Amino acid sequence: MAREVGPAWRVIALDQRGHGESDRAGEYTRDGYVADAAAVLEHVGLGPAVVLGHSLGGVNAYQLAARRPELVRAVVVEDIGAVVDGDLSFAREWPRRAATRAGFLAGVGSAAPHLEGSVREYPDGWGAAFEVEDMVESQRGLNGDHWGTGCGCGGRRCWCGGSERGAVGGACAGDDGAEGGGAVGGVAGGTCGAGGGCGGVFAAVRGFLARV
Repeated sequence: MAREVGPAWRVIALDQRGHGESDRAGEYTRDGYVADAAAVLEHVGLGPAVVLGHSLGGVNAYQLAARRPELVRAVVVEDIGAVVDGDLSFAREWPRRAATRAGFLAGVGSAAPHLEGSVREYPDGWGAAFEVEDMVESQRGLNGDHWGTGCGCGGRRCWCGGSERGAVGGACAGDDGAEGGGAVGGVAGGTCGAGGGCGGVFAAVRGFLARV
């Protein structure tokens, strides 16, 4: 997505707590994730910004807009709904380390396409760039009904991409889904995941950004 919207937009990608190159955290609560996102925008001094979030990041994005509206110009939410009920405990069955990168990916089975960019080499072998228990805790904190905690995008224009897990759709921002303050800029019928097929999502997001 960063490649698709640049160079027209400056893109700042946040590795959320416990993800990517960011450090582990003492907790993985809604408050913690939203505070992190707000701190980044305040640090770079670029608000109000268009905030894009996928999955966990999508909930973080619309809750940031609701809690700190002065930092958010518009919101793009992809592949997440207002009601979340997931379980990552299956990841406890993955190998913690493997002798090779390929060996680790083979050990995680069907999750391998989603972890291609999240594998690191450690002194004792290859493993995930995150701690599995952190992600299990993070998912537990993400689960719940978020209709009353910011799914209205804080009165900001919001583009919501389709999700097999329950797209927020027009109801996320208003009963009629009409564009305007607190409105959905567009609703796509697909998602952009590890399997590719992102063209429709890219086009829809570019169109939405052209109007904000």
